[in-house]
Amino acid sequence: MASITLKDVVKRYGTGPKANRVIHGFSAEIADHEFIVIVGPSGCGKSTLLRMVAGLEEISGGPVSIGGRVVNDVAMGRASVRQPQVFLFDEPLSNLDA
Repeated sequence: MASITLKDVVKRYGTGPKANRVIHGFSAEIADHEFIVIVGPSGCGKSTLLRMVAGLEEISGGPVSIGGRVVNDVAMGRASVRQPQVFLFDEPLSNLDA
């Protein structure tokens, strides 16, 4: 596994003064072999944040590092790698029956 560092990560949709800012400078340091859970109400940006780390969503600002390497630009390669350094799960229990 590898560490993940996010420093003032921002996500905006659109440009200029009418840009819709949905992630407002999120920062976190997740150590190698550490397990974390991101919680919040529906629509707060949890899935968008995971998609940015996975390389499936463009990052508007701030660096994302995996294993000490900035990965803001290695999208589909990161999404389809065979020996991943990081596992991301977005609502992994949501499809289980009660």
